[in-house]
Amino acid sequence: MGIMAGAGLRSADARIPPHNWDKYDFGPCPPITDRLNQGPFSAYGADATAPGAEVIMVTTPSKLVVPNYGMGLVTYICDEAGPPRVMNESLFDSIESLVKFPLGNKLYLRVDWRDIQQKQGSLDFPDHWKITFELARKYNKRVGIRIQLMSPDIEGHSVPGFLKDKIPFAELGRTNEIGLPGKTHYAPRYDHPAFMSAFKELDNLLSEAYNGSDLIEFVDTYLYGFWGEGHSWPFSGNPFPDYYTAEKTSIGLFEHQAKNWDKTPLLTNTQPDYSNVGNSEVLDRTIRTHNWLRTDTIFIENEQIEALSNRPPWIGALVENGISDGTPDSLRIFEGISRSENIIYHAKDVSPNYFSLWNWHQISAESLKRYYLQFPDALDNLSVSIGYRIRPSWIWHYVKDGYPQIILGLVNDGISGVPGALRVYLKNDQGMTLSGGSLDPGFPLPGKVRQVELPLPRETDWRGLKLFAELEVKSIRYPVKWACRELLNGDGSLSLRTNLK
Repeated sequence: MGIMAGAGLRSADARIPPHNWDKYDFGPCPPITDRLNQGPFSAYGADATAPGAEVIMVTTPSKLVVPNYGMGLVTYICDEAGPPRVMNESLFDSIESLVKFPLGNKLYLRVDWRDIQQKQGSLDFPDHWKITFELARKYNKRVGIRIQLMSPDIEGHSVPGFLKDKIPFAELGRTNEIGLPGKTHYAPRYDHPAFMSAFKELDNLLSEAYNGSDLIEFVDTYLYGFWGEGHSWPFSGNPFPDYYTAEKTSIGLFEHQAKNWDKTPLLTNTQPDYSNVGNSEVLDRTIRTHNWLRTDTIFIENEQIEALSNRPPWIGALVENGISDGTPDSLRIFEGISRSENIIYHAKDVSPNYFSLWNWHQISAESLKRYYLQFPDALDNLSVSIGYRIRPSWIWHYVKDGYPQIILGLVNDGISGVPGALRVYLKNDQGMTLSGGSLDPGFPLPGKVRQVELPLPRETDWRGLKLFAELEVKSIRYPVKWACRELLNGDGSLSLRTNLK
């Protein structure tokens, strides 16, 4: 082991300060093409922009889970303690039971670097990784992933064997507050040339395989510290010689990933800069590159709540928090409310796109079921409100200069903005697009109506036209199913018809 002789941890002598996110200038929103006219629209008077417009159809909120891209409950298949280990059950069967858990419409894998790469130049995925992707395709569920460069929960190092003897490590110490009891924790020198070279190869190989994949939902950024979250709490300081080196290294780790993952969202942890490694700068760059956020618990620092609550509306966010496995000791009930119910409702308070279905270090489908059967209300409530839930609440029609026009009054019944740009189209029975384009990124916002106009060719009959929606994220477009109670077509579109009586 290449332990750095006499290496101590130094406190930073400079830092990028945190800031309030509300009204902060993070730069422009994601670029869009063919922006639709979004008003204002008026029906009366000489200056009317939609003369004589009448409501021809309305929709009402769906009461069901809507499994669109960019939102949902996320079933954890493995965490830092590994995949499920259920007595008298094969690994495949244990993972399939998790994949089939009905509340979860996304899946998640967190593995150590050494688990997926044993030699330079290639990746070698473990069985639980392969099984998860096989079952994800079978059950039509996307996967989120994270690669840990450093973990307190395993024996030895997270880096692969071919690298650990080429790089120095700084001793952090021992603690019972985190990780394996009695373990002496070491931090690799991320700024060492051999580490950075191997890290870049890892990210290159992984992104070549999965960037833009139809099975990948998102990728957590893998950064400095425990679990890649940008800290080595509870140890003070960091292994870098000075703050400048620490921040430069963190920026380098992020920028390499941001360049490689140009089709798939990266989620950066909102960890305050406890270890003085430049987290505020990395978070700022995350937003400016139109990547997303995550947090590793909901009962934590004010700073994380501020960031999640006041992020730009086009930025997605995941709240990760372990929940009870349904056993009496884990329920922790006070005044009739379990701790997990408290967690779930507080997660909802910061308007996330995703929430974890995760029994911390005790992963199994049976554990999730045991808790859910006792306390279903909070999870049921979250499952039908999380993320964005879009419907055309009002649909108007008018004719101007011989050209029919459709105006949509789009409503978001979810708790978050749209994590990208919503696109809408009108098509005929032959599948020909007659009109379509993009809304401004993030819209419609929860609790607000966003109106858009779709002009049709002359003398087009609007009856029977199909209204489609898509979400555009990093130039990739994903189909969106309308979140309304009215009958939809098999492809998620809505056929226009008069339904006001």
